[in-house]
Amino acid sequence: MRVLLIGSGGREHALAWGLARSPGLGELHAAPGNPGIAQLATCHDVGAGDLAGLTELAVSLGADLVVVGPEAPLVAGIGDRMAAAGIVCFGPDAEAARLEGSKAFAKQVMAAAGVPTAAFSVCDTVAAAQLAVAEADGNVVIKADGLAAGKGVFVCGSVEEAEAAIQACLVERRFGGSGTRLLVEQRLEGPEVSMLALSDGEHVVPLAPARDYKRALDGDRGPNTGGMGCISPVPELDRGLVDEVVATVHRPVIAEMRRRGTPFRGCLYAGLMLTPDGPRVLEFNARWGDPETQVLVPRLAGDLLDALHRVATGRLAGAELEVRPDACVSVVLAAKGYPDAPEAGAEIEGVEAASELEGVSVFHAGTRREGDSLVVSGGRVLNVSATAHDLAAARERAYEAAGLIRFDGMQRRSDIGEVAAHV
Repeated sequence: MRVLLIGSGGREHALAWGLARSPGLGELHAAPGNPGIAQLATCHDVGAGDLAGLTELAVSLGADLVVVGPEAPLVAGIGDRMAAAGIVCFGPDAEAARLEGSKAFAKQVMAAAGVPTAAFSVCDTVAAAQLAVAEADGNVVIKADGLAAGKGVFVCGSVEEAEAAIQACLVERRFGGSGTRLLVEQRLEGPEVSMLALSDGEHVVPLAPARDYKRALDGDRGPNTGGMGCISPVPELDRGLVDEVVATVHRPVIAEMRRRGTPFRGCLYAGLMLTPDGPRVLEFNARWGDPETQVLVPRLAGDLLDALHRVATGRLAGAELEVRPDACVSVVLAAKGYPDAPEAGAEIEGVEAASELEGVSVFHAGTRREGDSLVVSGGRVLNVSATAHDLAAARERAYEAAGLIRFDGMQRRSDIGEVAAHV
């Protein structure tokens, strides 16, 4: 099978790593790819935002399957374009991708499907947002309605903090058009977990649970980021609770989208909070998570390519994607200045040495080649993922490998998986 993978980050490198292990893979292509993906695939200089160029590339390659990594092209309609060109595509069409593209739309779907989530208000003006904040005494979560690369979320504990978030979105327009409408949500308490599932629009196959560490600094302090690390499994989510989440969240949403005539085909990511009253949905993503993919794919024992093709062609009934009992921990190495103003250009050393350790995979996220050198090109630079028999051993391996990698201004959290490893 000839496959075209769209994207250039750590998630896409992990997907390429998984796809390359499939006995059904003939050729793997990527657009635009990155230096890590280039070791597994033929890379093409077509950006993930160039929908016409990507469609033309898929047709010219005679791709049997296109796998879309990032959310932006999905929300923009790359799935629709591929379908119109007769190309099989893993990833929802634009209407179904609104589950991620508009948080207000996702809330409407949850309400119709009876999915448990936080109380909320949708606000288009500063005055409306301020009123919603005042009614909750500032104890709210403020979210930009549209795509904001994982950074348009403000967890507030006071009216002053909420006011600053409102100003950032509606006045300063920090998130452009994505922040012209806000959700002001009830602030929930409890541990967070990511639960991803594959769906062909009707059937659902859950993946293993994972936990993403969003805050920039140890102890869950500092600004929100796209994710500074991840673990899988999650001690608080046993098989019974996983089944409950799939039954009360994923299946009802998939059924509601099908009822609306806009079936969701792809990976439905539910960001959850485990509250004292049970799991509550914080958000939906319409694709594989980042950095969740970097811990989920290394744990897969089944055929990833076969599973994704079944999703895209409506043949997921009866399929399973076996998960190994091993644990996986991934540590993000970020650029100087991340997340606010990441600095590019620093030379990276030690990736090969880290990759040679048993059970370790180093996934490229923000790198590029300059001559013979590997240099920083983005905020999250590398994902150092390690598998082992339990979380404690996987964590030790991941940090040992991360310690071999160096670049100027490198940032990393030192507590990824620390608490979970001792549960």
